[in-house]
Amino acid sequence: MNNLSDLQQLLSVPKDIVITTHRNPDGDAIGSTLALSHYLRTHGHTTHMMAPSEYPDFLEWMPGAEEFLIHDIEPEECDRLIQRADMIFCLDFNSLERIDKMGEAIAATDSTRVMIDHHLYPDEFCDFMMSDISASSTCEMVFDFIGMMQDKDRIDKTIAEAMLTGILTDTGSFKYATSPKLFRIVAELTEAGADDYKLQDLIFNALSEKSLRLLGHCLANRMEILPEYKTGIIWLTKEDYEDFDIKRGETEGIVNYLLKMKGIKVAAFIHEQPKITKMSLRSKGDFSVQEIASKHFRGGGHKNASGGASFIGLGNTIRKFKNLLPEYAEQLAEL
Repeated sequence: MNNLSDLQQLLSVPKDIVITTHRNPDGDAIGSTLALSHYLRTHGHTTHMMAPSEYPDFLEWMPGAEEFLIHDIEPEECDRLIQRADMIFCLDFNSLERIDKMGEAIAATDSTRVMIDHHLYPDEFCDFMMSDISASSTCEMVFDFIGMMQDKDRIDKTIAEAMLTGILTDTGSFKYATSPKLFRIVAELTEAGADDYKLQDLIFNALSEKSLRLLGHCLANRMEILPEYKTGIIWLTKEDYEDFDIKRGETEGIVNYLLKMKGIKVAAFIHEQPKITKMSLRSKGDFSVQEIASKHFRGGGHKNASGGASFIGLGNTIRKFKNLLPEYAEQLAEL
């Protein structure tokens, strides 16, 4: 964090603070925002949490989640709060393009901006930046931020469980991006009252019957394996979305099932939307799907977890992805 003492000085008196996160917020986005909001309120700050679009239903249990303002639903209220804010925290994203119209509102203000994020290639649009691509999650970084503020004693059960939720979801329940430091943090969070068993159950055992049937459809009818490239693909059409009445968040995690197969090192989930085709990419080991997403699909993210999009339709997007794989054949063969 640059100029930490200056930020501490700004936060030494109560402020009107907006905390923002990215479109289609996941567990890390919601968890980090809630944890920071709860923490800042212990210092007397007024906080308003907002995201461009709605969060998935499986996070509704989180204390304070009902306070989230959604820009797609309440744009005028969100913009009003952004315009009057003394400070704006930007969590789990590092470019205003990630938050669409909400980013335009933030760009137009003179508010002090603070970024806490762990994605590659941050834009320099904030006054204070805390960027660490080695971190497992933004929740891990919020824990570090509270520590830098010398305030770990303010981490209660609610704050600890919000942070642990983001850590669990972004690491896939400790499968990815782990480190000795992370497990020490988790130990401190459980000591602060976080119930890891309860959280695992709420997060990973919350599928509806419809979601389970959708997963079965994906694995039985929408999966293609390319063993020569150690790659698996799952796709969904617009008709699939209608047939299963798929809502936001209900396809979360489907891409990861491909990596459960022995020998598969790269996974792609490609799904057709009304005006755009989106994709989620995952990989194991030293293979960067971030490079594929950023170079070919207008996206980005992490080395082993990235996303992108195209405007050429589902079939053409699948073909484009498959046609790229020979370029990486030698690298994939070494995995």
